[in-house]
This record gives sequence, structure tokens and C-alpha cells, in this order.
Amino acid sequence: MLDALGGDLVSRWLAWLANHPTLFIATTLVGNNLANYLASMAIVMGAHAVFSAENHLAELCAPLVLAPLLFVYGELLPKSLFLSAPNRLLRRGGPLFLFFFVVFLPLSALLWGLNRLLASLVAESPEKVRLTVARRELHRTLEEGHASGILLPSQRELARGIFAVAKGRAGDYVLPLEQIAKARTDMTKREVQRLAQQFRLAAVPVEEAAGSRQLVGYVRVIDLCLDPSERLGPIRPLLTVSSTATLIDAAMQMHADKEAVAQVVDAEGNPLGLLTAERLHEPLLSPRR
Repeated sequence: MLDALGGDLVSRWLAWLANHPTLFIATTLVGNNLANYLASMAIVMGAHAVFSAENHLAELCAPLVLAPLLFVYGELLPKSLFLSAPNRLLRRGGPLFLFFFVVFLPLSALLWGLNRLLASLVAESPEKVRLTVARRELHRTLEEGHASGILLPSQRELARGIFAVAKGRAGDYVLPLEQIAKARTDMTKREVQRLAQQFRLAAVPVEEAAGSRQLVGYVRVIDLCLDPSERLGPIRPLLTVSSTATLIDAAMQMHADKEAVAQVVDAEGNPLGLLTAERLHEPLLSPRR
């Protein structure tokens, strides 16, 4: 990408192919299969030229004898080299790869169309598959980091928790309003503290004393204890989170706004319940429970 931004033409084409992985992989598969076929045909033709034309046993045994050699030096070694220095070797082999990309384009386009057809039939997009593969690779990297002593066990468990709830929605972890103990604006500070102690709450939602009884915000117990006055406050506003937002997005939003409680609403803006920091941290820190 840096070479492409610097004006290198080959790197620009390679960057374009990297953004179209289906064509990139199709070109590689067509070339790899063609190379295997040509190598097998060359072995058979060589055995036919060295031995007599009627010696079919030599034609059958030659591919079997040379197959391990081709597998090691034609498959494993190139892949290991490119895995060790992918940028350098891909850039050096870029012109040759682009040449065969143009030559194999009809077949690559056919494979691309077949891939899109299969994706539409099984309703599994290539992007989703790539994300799944990327997640597995990242998980393996974290495991290697833990084995090397770079990551602590708590950090690895947190990463596992993030992977486990990455697809979870905020609406799935919401606490219904009728199941939550709430304070009223006309309650005293002592009454709210007793309510928090009774239900073991770190943050208490506050609703209007009369009328619609709508939530006006919440108070943190730590703020009540540190405030020397007898008034109820400060009442912090409720952060609004969509029910379709992912659990990770909701956690990041609450962390960025430094709020411990958020109100979850549906697509029409109707409140569904509350989401607390403890409710968010529980699946992240203990995904298997």
C-alpha cells in the first residue's frame, strides 16, 4: 500500500487485487492447478522419452517417486518463503503475477461468477467468511502471544469474551424497566442510599415523582456518598443506545461518554429498558457462564 501511494504501478495493481480477493485467489488457483498439471505431464513425457515407449510401468512409477519432491519444493517451500517475506516476494513477482492475471482472466471471471452464485444460494457472503477466517487468525495470534508470555491470562480471557459476544446486540442484554428498582425525584438522599443498599446497586435510575413517571436520569451511589449536602444529586443524564447496536459498540459508547447506565430504545425511539456497565462487563469477562 505504501509503494502504491508512492506511485509504483505494479503495487497499485497488487493493491487493487488485494481489495478484490476473489479474483486474486481465482488467479492463484488456476495457475497452481495448471502448474501441477504441466509438472505431471512433463514427468510422464520424460519417463516416456527415457524408457521404452511400451514401458507403462515407468510412466506410472515416475510421478509417484517424484511427487514428494514436487510437494516439498513446489508447494511447501514457496509457501513458506512467501509467508516469511510476503511483501518483498509479492512485489518482485508482481509483474509475472499480473501477466498471468490477464491470461487467466476468462477462467478467473468464470470462477468469480460461480462464487457469487453459490453465495447467493447459500446466503453466505464472502465478506462474512473472510471475517470469520480473520477472527480465527486473530484468536490464534492471541494464543501464541499468551504462550510466549506477552499476554496475561486476564487479557486472553477478555479477548475471548469479546469474540464470544461480538455479534450480540444491546437489546439482548437489556434490563426491563419493570424489573429495575428506581428512585423518585422527591426521595431524600438517605432513602436512595437505602434503596441502593437493599438491591445492591452502584447506580440508581431516577424517575419523575408524579405524572408519566418517565426516567430523568440516574445517580451514582459513590456520588451520593461523596457529596456532603443532603440533596439528591447530581442526576446524570441517560445515554441512549439503539437496540440493534452491538454489545461492543454500546460498551465503547458508554466508556467514551463515561456513563454507567444507558437507556436502550427501539427503532421508533421507544424505551425498552436499561443497560448497565455491570451488565456489559459480565459477558465480556466471563463468556462461558
